[in-house]
Amino acid sequence: MESKQEKIIGIHAVTELLNQRPEAVRQLLIQTGRSDKRVSAIKDLAAKSGLEIEAMSKEQMDKRFGGVHQGVAAITQGESKSMSEKQLASLLDGLDHDPLLLVLDGVTDPHNLGACLRTADAAGVDAVIIPKDKSVGLNATVRKVASGAAETVNLVSVSNLARCLDSLKERGIWIIGATDEAEKTLFQQALTGAIALVMGSEGSGMRRLTRESCDHLVSIPMAGQLSSLNVSVATGVCLYEAQRQRSPQ
Repeated sequence: MESKQEKIIGIHAVTELLNQRPEAVRQLLIQTGRSDKRVSAIKDLAAKSGLEIEAMSKEQMDKRFGGVHQGVAAITQGESKSMSEKQLASLLDGLDHDPLLLVLDGVTDPHNLGACLRTADAAGVDAVIIPKDKSVGLNATVRKVASGAAETVNLVSVSNLARCLDSLKERGIWIIGATDEAEKTLFQQALTGAIALVMGSEGSGMRRLTRESCDHLVSIPMAGQLSSLNVSVATGVCLYEAQRQRSPQ
């Protein structure tokens, strides 16, 4: 993990940051005049952690953080939330259940990554794996869209995704890739046991080596005129079908 300064914006993202990593906060800013219930809850969390709050005008916050900060922002200095492949191995070793992993092969839109993290948290995913290259990492937009999930979901950044998938297979984890071209549908595939669901990038889908690493390929049935879904929506469909199959009946 690397140490760097980050800007966290938005009520949900800052609230979860204060719940999970208050020690990382170096500066907490709240828009002058904001005193609604959600902001008051943030002030209470800050007080519990001994953090001082700085007031800043809306104009100043807009200039520094953009117009989507919701009147709340934090500056952190500390370890990035991204985990290494070695830390992923330790995480998997410590699980007392079959892992459910999400692999995003080259998602470059921060809104999509943030939405995928939020869905991964809701679906009980043990870790989200992304490649270091040709993929968006954690940034202010990702954290805001994730609505706090960037602090709760284990995000793993790997230098060689195909090699990582091979190491997961050696652990007995089945690799299941989603692609429009697969003849087998998501609903025909068993998603119980130890699995990693692989979603491709927004434009070209999974890369060749990633596809070749998959044990099974599945498609999402499309009843309308369009041939595909946005990657974050497709991720939600796949994860919740996995959750449905894995839940006690």
